[in-house]
Parts: sequence; C-alpha cells; structure tokens
Amino acid sequence: MKRVVITGAGTINALGRDVPETLEAMREGRCGISELEFRDVERLAIRIGGQIKGYVPENAFNRQQMSLYDRFTQFALLAARQAVAQSGIDFTGALADCSGVVLGTSGGGLTTQDENYRSVYEEGKNRVHPFVVPKLMNNAAASHVSMEMNLRGPTFTVATACASSNHAMGLAYHMVRGGTCSVMLTGGAESMLCFGGVKAWEGLRVMSRDACRPFSANRNGMVQGEGAGVYVFEEYEHAKARGAEILAEVVGFAMTSDASDIVMPSKQGAARAITGALRDGGINASEVGYINAHGTGTAANDKTECAAVADALGGQADRVMISSTKAMHGHCIGGTGAVELLACIMALRDGIIAPTIGYEEPDPECALDVVPNEARDADVSVVLSNAFAFGGLNAVLALRKA
Repeated sequence: MKRVVITGAGTINALGRDVPETLEAMREGRCGISELEFRDVERLAIRIGGQIKGYVPENAFNRQQMSLYDRFTQFALLAARQAVAQSGIDFTGALADCSGVVLGTSGGGLTTQDENYRSVYEEGKNRVHPFVVPKLMNNAAASHVSMEMNLRGPTFTVATACASSNHAMGLAYHMVRGGTCSVMLTGGAESMLCFGGVKAWEGLRVMSRDACRPFSANRNGMVQGEGAGVYVFEEYEHAKARGAEILAEVVGFAMTSDASDIVMPSKQGAARAITGALRDGGINASEVGYINAHGTGTAANDKTECAAVADALGGQADRVMISSTKAMHGHCIGGTGAVELLACIMALRDGIIAPTIGYEEPDPECALDVVPNEARDADVSVVLSNAFAFGGLNAVLALRKA
C-alpha cells in the first residue's frame, strides 16, 4: 500500500475566505454564526446560520460561468483553486489521466432548486433556464472542478448526508493508497441556506434559535452553515519527488452503518468506525491526541458521540482532547467534514487545538475534555475526524503529523 499525504488545502466558510483566515478565527474562538440574510427569511422560525456574508460571486466568475454554477459549486471551485495553488501541482500529461476528484455534498444545487420551484409554483412561470438540471445536480461541483483543473481520472460525488465529505475523503485516500490514482482532489461543499433549505430543517425540530453549544448541558440544537473545503491528497513518493510541502499524512479510514434508525445515532456504530480507523492506521489509542468531533449541539448526538469515544478509546478517552468547531462555522452538512479537517491539520502542524465555543454548563453525559471556549497549545501526533450522519452512516479519518 502507498502512503497518502495532504499537500494543499483550500476553504471558504463563515469564518474566512481561505485557510489562513479560517485558522485564525479558530485560534481566536471566533463565532461566524449570525442573522441570516436571504429572501423570505422573516417566514422562518430559525433565522441564524453560518452564512458567508458579503460574498460577491461576480468577483470570481464570469456571466457564462454563473449560469452554470450553483452556490455550492462556486464554493467548491474557490476552495479547489486554493488547494491546487498551495500544492504547486500541475495537472498535465500523464498526471492528468491518473488524477481525479471526489467531493461530498448532501443538498447539491439546493439554492438553484429553491429558486426555480419559487419561479414555477409561486410566480407561475412556465419556463426555466435550460441549465437548471446541470446546475442543481449533485455531481456538478466535482465535474466543474475536474474541468477547470484538467483532471481526467475518476470523478464523482458522494452523498451521505452529514458524513458526505468524510466518506469522499476516505474514498480518495483509498484510491491513492491502492494505486488507482496518484493525486485526488477531495473534500466537500454545501449551500443549503435558502428559504426552502432552512424550512425543511425546521421540520426536524433539531435546530437552535440562538446558538450552537456542543457538549454543554444547556445545548438546544444545531445551527446550519455553508461553505467548502478541498484538499490535494497525493501519493507520498510523488509529492516527495517534486519537493512538495506536506501538511499531514492520512493514515486510516473506516466507515460503518448503524443499521438501526434513520435519525437517532448509535453508540455502537460510531465506536466501530473509530476503532476501525485506528485499526486501519495501525494506531494505538494512546497515540491519539485530538479528535475533531461531529459535535452538532443536539442532545442525542453529543452524548452518544462521547459514549462512543469512551468505548473506542477505553481508559485513554479521558486524556484525549475533543472539540467541535461547528459552534463557530455552523454545521455545513455534506461539506462539514471537509471544513473541520482544517482544525485537525492545525492541531498537527501548529500545535493548536481549536476550542468548543459556546460551552456554558458541564454535562455529566459529555464528561470528556471538550476544550471549552479557548484554544489550547498542545503537541499531538495523531488526530481523528468524526462524521456521523442521518441514516446511521459513520465515517472517521485518522491523520498523523508529517
């Protein structure tokens, strides 16, 4: 099996327009959740989210591109450009043929879908733009990234709700490790902050009206966000030969299904994913220094995740730092794992653990070190990134310091 390293990273989210801005906000424990701004927001009960404010797509894309790019595709392209630029890789010749894209999303072009439903059903129009289908399809972002970057290898999209990005990155890891591809662009993108998107989530009654407080006893629900994270996953010897800077090494991945309930999480399924990632990476529980938690801020998720970590790590669980950055950037649904992987890389490279902000009251059912409210300096060599989705789908990545 080949070694897999990360040589480039890019993002746009409520905390920043790139990786440096995002990491600075994470270090400072800054909250990017604010009042939502879009049409008909006054009809919603939930009016907060991790929305990317002041975003002007015309600054990055021309009119023809805009007719083809839903907001989630725009985010994916912006993040991919950053990742490729940092990596310094040039996808030409034979390399283009053995490099591809796998991205995660849950809603895909939901903004486009929402706008056109409004046009047809509310405004009574009988025609829509001819590019509505290619704009809203879930594979649009991956396809446009492959076209812009000249990636002619395997290209597809993974949709597993809130675990989409982790599943995508895990599959990219497998393809590079197994020799199918030399390089993969991977991560995820999401933009569900529109009237229809938020209204649908309201129906689940899992949303907070005021703040996301993961692991805090007074937590009252999740807060949606939007954005993208994209990475260059590269075969180690290939990266070394071209003198690339290595941000971290991906060493393990596991995915499981609870096979029990469509919305309620299972401790057993999550724990099996964590232990599977450790086993895949040849990692002892004592080596794990930090876990970026799924940490949605809902009563069910947080206590279940803490119980799963305790089961998987045993006596080591009490010494491991575990934090959720969703309190800062919101839950980016299918793109969330990709944005959150930045906190894992920051922990390994900079020795800074992103905090769980909004933490107010200890919960005896979440009695782990959740790094409350302030970032922490720590020397860690192995980190995990958890993602546990509706449908009982779990995906955990393990990274090691380069």
